[in-house]
Amino acid sequence: MSTASPASPASPAIPGRAASAASAASAASPASAGSADGTGTSLVEVADLTVGFGELRAVDGLSFRLARGAALALVGESGSGKSTVASALLGLHRGTGAYVGGSVEVAGTDVQRASDDELRRLRGARAAMVFQDPLSSLDPYYAIGDQIAEVYRVHTRASRRAARARAVEVLDRVGIPDAVRRSRSRPHEFSGGMRQRALIAMALACEPDLLIADEPTTALDVTVQAQILDLLHALREETGMGLLLVTHDVGVAAGSVDEILVMRHGRAVEHGPVAKVLGAPTQPYTRELLSAVPRVDAPRTDVPIGASAAVAGEVVLEAVGLRREFGRGKRAFAAVDDVSLTLRRGETLGIVGESGSGKTTLGRMLVGLLEPTAGRISPGGGVRPDVQMVFQDPVSSLNPRRSVGESIADPLRARGERDEGGIRGRVGQLMERVGLEGAHYDRYPHEFSGGQRQRVGIARALAADPRVIVCDEPVSALDVTTQAQVVALLGELRRELGLALVFVAHDLAVVRQVSDRVAVMRDGRIVEYGPVDEVYESPRDPYTRQLLAAVPALDPAEAAARRATRRAARQQLATV
Repeated sequence: MSTASPASPASPAIPGRAASAASAASAASPASAGSADGTGTSLVEVADLTVGFGELRAVDGLSFRLARGAALALVGESGSGKSTVASALLGLHRGTGAYVGGSVEVAGTDVQRASDDELRRLRGARAAMVFQDPLSSLDPYYAIGDQIAEVYRVHTRASRRAARARAVEVLDRVGIPDAVRRSRSRPHEFSGGMRQRALIAMALACEPDLLIADEPTTALDVTVQAQILDLLHALREETGMGLLLVTHDVGVAAGSVDEILVMRHGRAVEHGPVAKVLGAPTQPYTRELLSAVPRVDAPRTDVPIGASAAVAGEVVLEAVGLRREFGRGKRAFAAVDDVSLTLRRGETLGIVGESGSGKTTLGRMLVGLLEPTAGRISPGGGVRPDVQMVFQDPVSSLNPRRSVGESIADPLRARGERDEGGIRGRVGQLMERVGLEGAHYDRYPHEFSGGQRQRVGIARALAADPRVIVCDEPVSALDVTTQAQVVALLGELRRELGLALVFVAHDLAVVRQVSDRVAVMRDGRIVEYGPVDEVYESPRDPYTRQLLAAVPALDPAEAAARRATRRAARQQLATV
């Protein structure tokens, strides 16, 4: 039966729901994930789910089932409704003013009809959620172990001592070393991967039947991503819990689930076994989504300016023996150590490595935001206007209280331009050049999508007429189609303007598609450096081979084989 959320009884019906439900039903398989014939006990039953925010219909007549112990991925671009569906499974839209229609049953609880007390018993105990950003999901003032223990006590009424012991137990289970000691650490003392493991530990504390993971690996480097995905797979095998994985990364889904449900504009486009959907997609949108996924095993299709630009082009930036230290005395450490490189006009240099390898520190030194402790950069002299930066997070790098046009205009004013009409005209040209509308000069950052905000950042970098742009993880938080659009834009600008790019990223597939040469960094040093195809096809350093082996595979069989290889390697290491 289709019902409206009790939190919004006065919400108006959204027109066209019957037609949209029929459309969704024809696109999505009625079988539950992990059960080809649709039989078996269902852990999740969703029928004709519709979620609306005012006039916006975020989810439109969606239906699916998830069997106990099975895994289903919701895949789609930003704005497709994936996270909205995940929130609806736990009743998180209640009290927000959203309209929620349809039927949602999770672990035997009718989410739409459940009381607030029943929902509290469902959340955490029977169904738990791991969010995308662990830093914003954890309280910065309390120790990790105390936060896990609190969740456990709320649902089990255990003693403080038992709850603390349980916190240590689950932290140890998710691979946190020295769990007793680290349980007393606060979130800022954990790395990004460790914080995500801590969130998973919190979700596991009450042994839920269902784990909902909303973009759990988006901001992680490839090796940590592989570790988190391997952990989720192992936990499924051990506990028999069901998994609903929300992701825009098709490669992540390929090796992690039994079935995939592809979403677009709140509707189901295609639903079926993972091997079938990825191997022989029937819908044009699914094929389009797959074609946008960068491949680590495919050579670069873009070409540099001129046949020999990467070899004989003018040197526009040179770094020799760079070293950067942080801290003092015994606590001092070198984030970058003895790094040398050259960059020529019209080429792209990729810099890859895990989190903490020194990539971003190197990029900030090249721009002049950090002074090297030792070594030199040519041309030198502090901040260099001819070297600009595009930052990883456009939200935090744009002032929310200023229009995007004013932010783009900053470099123009910084170099002395005072003609406001001329500034506004130039900003309009830059906005149009990066695919935005010049008429949107007076709009604010929150009025743009993630991909559009990144285009604003690129336009601001171009305003200074640079010869070099350092791109620090410019596409890490974007879905694959938006990612492809931003990468294509950077390629166009490189060819048309003769720009040289330094592309810092942890996504090895993207780096291969955009780079002429690549530098692999580990612990502040470059361990491998050379033409991109040579490094990727014949890596010499074991660390480079390890990074390449951790890249998600689109073929589920290959993904399973890689997971087995990683497991064997860990077991072998544990016996040494």
